[in-house]
Amino acid sequence: MHNAFRPAWWLNGPHLQTIYPALLRRTAPPAAIRRERLATPDGDFLDIDWCEDATKPLVILLHGLAGSSRSGYIAGLQRSLPSQGFASVALNFRGCSGEMNRLARCYHSGETEDIGFLQRELRRRFPQRPLAAIGFSLGGNVLLKWLGEQGADADLFAAAAVSVPLVLSECADKLDRGFSRIYRDYLLRELKQYMQIKQRHLSAIGRDDQAELIRQLGDLRPIRSFWQYDGRVVARLHGFADAADYYRRSSSRQFLQHIRVPTLLLQAKDDPFMTERVLPSPAELSAAVHLEISNGGGHVGFVGASGGRPAYWLEARIGEFLQAQLPT
Repeated sequence: MHNAFRPAWWLNGPHLQTIYPALLRRTAPPAAIRRERLATPDGDFLDIDWCEDATKPLVILLHGLAGSSRSGYIAGLQRSLPSQGFASVALNFRGCSGEMNRLARCYHSGETEDIGFLQRELRRRFPQRPLAAIGFSLGGNVLLKWLGEQGADADLFAAAAVSVPLVLSECADKLDRGFSRIYRDYLLRELKQYMQIKQRHLSAIGRDDQAELIRQLGDLRPIRSFWQYDGRVVARLHGFADAADYYRRSSSRQFLQHIRVPTLLLQAKDDPFMTERVLPSPAELSAAVHLEISNGGGHVGFVGASGGRPAYWLEARIGEFLQAQLPT
């Protein structure tokens, strides 16, 4: 029986749980990290970061919005997984590795082509090696959607998803209210800067056709909500009619009933990025999905205590789940 999450007493509350690990945790990736660049079928590239031991099962890690393989929750897992018997490879979504990608397209909550491409490449290289995947926030939504799309063909022994925006429209609404607007404004500032840098980069490398696609989006500075940003940027660059169409087609809750890989889904009731309305009913879950809902934990927080120091419960719980699912 696993230990249920209990927040550290000095980090008791959704915002402390969310902000402390995001801004104050100092976790460098393991020294043995090796970067590899994969060419994608559409002429772009993906950067992946290996913490490798060829004798161990391999875990794919997917970061969240405006994150990367250097995000504290990814770096923490890449440090903890080897002691639990696993190697890992962290996917940087397009444009998130420290170098902009070569196309106007980037990544979004429903974009599952790149995780599918990486999984197929790993399976080609390692036909018999056990593979698993873990996604956080946006990366968790991508993972759950992909697992549902693939069904029995996903070819993983286990998966885990943390703090997932299961119903994107509800989450966009929540971020327009109260203190959650602080997170919204921070993320929108990062995203708008990202698009500005990308436009300049595409022009600098001679991809004027791609830079023009971004120019045609117009001035993004007045945007103040995710409904506006996703309608203007994500929908136009990725073929959705508008933000509502993007949210409807990309929200992962509708895919949970189709998942066939043993999957751990960790959510907190007090997550400031969403409300309890995003949580699925038991009838929406396939038999393969194990949903654990904590009263506290914030958004990708779940910081407990051990000996008076912060303890990152997610790393222990996820490792425990993966070990329990390993093929014998």
